[in-house]
Amino acid sequence: MRTQQIVWNSRAGWTGAKPGPDETSLVLYFGTRAALACGRRYQDLRGMFPRAHILGCSTGGQINNNDVSDDDIVAAAIGFDATRLKLCRQDITSPQQSRDCGAAIGRTLAADDLASVFVLSDGLNVNGSELVAGITSAIGPNIPLTGGLAGDGAAFTETLVGGDCAPRPRVVAGVGFYGTAIRVGHGSAGGWDVFGPRRRVTRSAGNVLFELDGEPALDLYERYLGPEEAKALPGSALLFPIQVYDTARPDSAVVRTVLAIDRSTRSMTFAGDVPQGWTAQLMRGNFDRLAAGAADAGRQARAGLKAGADDERFSILVSCIGRRLLMGQRTPDEAEAAGDELGTDTLRLGFYSYGEISPHANSGRCELHNQTMTVTSFAEVGR
Repeated sequence: MRTQQIVWNSRAGWTGAKPGPDETSLVLYFGTRAALACGRRYQDLRGMFPRAHILGCSTGGQINNNDVSDDDIVAAAIGFDATRLKLCRQDITSPQQSRDCGAAIGRTLAADDLASVFVLSDGLNVNGSELVAGITSAIGPNIPLTGGLAGDGAAFTETLVGGDCAPRPRVVAGVGFYGTAIRVGHGSAGGWDVFGPRRRVTRSAGNVLFELDGEPALDLYERYLGPEEAKALPGSALLFPIQVYDTARPDSAVVRTVLAIDRSTRSMTFAGDVPQGWTAQLMRGNFDRLAAGAADAGRQARAGLKAGADDERFSILVSCIGRRLLMGQRTPDEAEAAGDELGTDTLRLGFYSYGEISPHANSGRCELHNQTMTVTSFAEVGR
């Protein structure tokens, strides 16, 4: 396996590309909606790497090793020697189609020698939990599924995904890795602290939360945030996610972040399911705990990779936009913390998302997460 990192900005164009485009199997790229919407950057990459699968999305910021930026498009060109790839994409018009969309992608990628799937999804028109459930229903629970929901900074206006096409809204795209040579490690961790009373989800429908303890969910949230932060919803809610869990299954806890609110119904729409009958608690974070969570995710991915010390590797970091908004100027701390665990010789790129997809650190089930740092590491062995 061979990797190279390339970067685009408005001043210098693309830098870092090396000769040998025919040896590139996969190009991953991440950039802001404003930078990607015209489609020209995708066409640039297609011209540089005519034989490669090209997969990317809009973000809430790009991760380039230890740096976090809004101005650059970051990309990685990867050449595999003994790993077959397959890319597919599906259009999606509403969150209600999420499970069927995921199942269609899973059926397309499923095969006896499928080793892993990485997926990028529209971040605003998808129920991430249902999307994950659809994919895993087709590929099975033992195939690692990782990825993330595209972002749009804190604007929540439109997100873009491209899978062998120019990036556009309402698209889900996934790439399958096949064969015995590919090695995949994954990790997921948060670092947020719960606070306040535990409350029962008394009315919900999928990813729409109507009531907690019989009280309108938005009323409760606005009371905690105060009048000024309440006016800034849904963006201000990124700093106060909720943890939901089934009290009968201690390993079921997942974090959910707000995508939208409806003041008329006093409801809140989250990136993934908030099951009725589960328990919910508000959360808040601090810098050191979030950076420690990122380090934990990197440690999990490194431990699970099972590659030799001399095998080239690369890692994709997907973190939540809420973490970036809270950490502010200290945001690079979490990229650096993950990098310390992964090793400085590992190419690292990634993005800030509206949802992270990775197996649960405790249960091993693939889940949609929010407000986490997830790491997927790849290597190829047996050359």
